[in-house]
Amino acid sequence: MTANKKVLICFHDKCFDGAASAAFFTRLYRAKFDAAAEITYRGLVHRAGQLFDENMFVGDENVIVDFKYSSSDRLTWWFDHHQSAFLSEADAQHFRQDTSGRKFYNPEFRSCTKLIAHVAETRFGFHPPDLDELVYWANLIDGAQYPDAQTAVEMKDPATQITLVIEGTRDPDFVPCLVPDLASKPLQEIASLPPLRQEFERLYSQHMKWMNVIQQRGKLKNGVLFFDVADLNMEGFNKFIPYYLFPGAIYTVSISRSPERIKIAVGSSPWNPAPNPANLATICERFGGGGHAKVAAISLPPGDLETARRAASEIVQELCSTFSS
Repeated sequence: MTANKKVLICFHDKCFDGAASAAFFTRLYRAKFDAAAEITYRGLVHRAGQLFDENMFVGDENVIVDFKYSSSDRLTWWFDHHQSAFLSEADAQHFRQDTSGRKFYNPEFRSCTKLIAHVAETRFGFHPPDLDELVYWANLIDGAQYPDAQTAVEMKDPATQITLVIEGTRDPDFVPCLVPDLASKPLQEIASLPPLRQEFERLYSQHMKWMNVIQQRGKLKNGVLFFDVADLNMEGFNKFIPYYLFPGAIYTVSISRSPERIKIAVGSSPWNPAPNPANLATICERFGGGGHAKVAAISLPPGDLETARRAASEIVQELCSTFSS
């Protein structure tokens, strides 16, 4: 008896769009390629140093969604929409030479889920209407298209509640186990699942504490808000809190630290009408990071706090200069 094909889907962990991308690709793969495939999931996070290990690609088919490109010969599917999708020019050249028809990159899409949905419909004739809600929210959340800061921070919608758990859980298995639910259930039903509800209540209490910390530590100068919470050894606060608390902020630069990394997060307000012309991905790329033009980040080793603070200071000064000019 022939064993079922093994498919590994690697996705951007701690990210609603990453999990939603894995869920949508799951549906596409089962509908158009192999309904009986044995699919497993692995979350990937940005960190200092090597992002990929050849030994991680253990499937008969190996997939990466919403994360940087790998030139491994074992990678069979890839979707991404980040400006900083390639670790090197050699990787970019490798992608451009690919003839498989199964690797897709388009930074014009606000979310990777929307990119996969577009490819699924236009290339493979697949459009599952029950996932329209998931695509809508992934596009809104990853594209920071909330109508206002209150919607993003007060979390009254099921999708925003699920996002808090995805971004904040410390259980490495939680999000991979959630992906099949995202592929098959309405968001309201998922948000009501007891394990998710319990985790949401815990994290929402922590969310309220984060608001107090950022309110106390945030320093707004010339349209740029800066705060350093590296001493708290926690990561995963809602990136819209700064604009909720400081409506005058045009840009935000923050430093946080977890056991795995130090993160410099750099963002721009979706709601402040003042111009924000800086390309944040380009700025962060100079320090080994990347992302999107309007939101980006840098990952450093957890012990490299002084380097992180110097980099953050340079970025704050550059953004202040950009706005003041």
